[in-house]
Amino acid sequence: MFDLKPISSGGVAAALQKADRYRLIHDPSSAESICLDVLELEPGNQQALVTLLLAITDQFAAGPTSGVRRARELLPRLTDGYKRAYYAGIICERCGKAQVDRGGPGAGALAYDWFREAMGWYEQAEAQRPAGNDEAILRWNTCARLLERNPQLAPREEEPVEPSLE
Repeated sequence: MFDLKPISSGGVAAALQKADRYRLIHDPSSAESICLDVLELEPGNQQALVTLLLAITDQFAAGPTSGVRRARELLPRLTDGYKRAYYAGIICERCGKAQVDRGGPGAGALAYDWFREAMGWYEQAEAQRPAGNDEAILRWNTCARLLERNPQLAPREEEPVEPSLE
């Protein structure tokens, strides 16, 4: 519909700072737009990819369905294995939190699944972490505490299977 206007290569650093500010003031759609502009010019810009991923996950409270796919599609573009695992965990953790906030039937079990998946990713990130980087451990501990303190966050109860009379 519209021909988007390209930004200049000299404006990338300032644009990324602005994207961070928009995330801080809870305007993730503006941060997302800025990151897309940067990535149009520099498709491999790692800071823009991470900020875009975070801006997308900031919007999960409204409903993560398409956002999860879009955020996960960015993971292979991250060049560092640690960051791929860490941000895969962030995506799952934020889905879990959004599920808790939305509530509804089965929300506790769905959130539980998201948090457990996040913890698995954080364990993978922990195994690859740079020396002195405890981010993945901190996130894993956060998920563990959320699960421990909220008994409604539990795995799905298995339906009893009726034996066949045949």
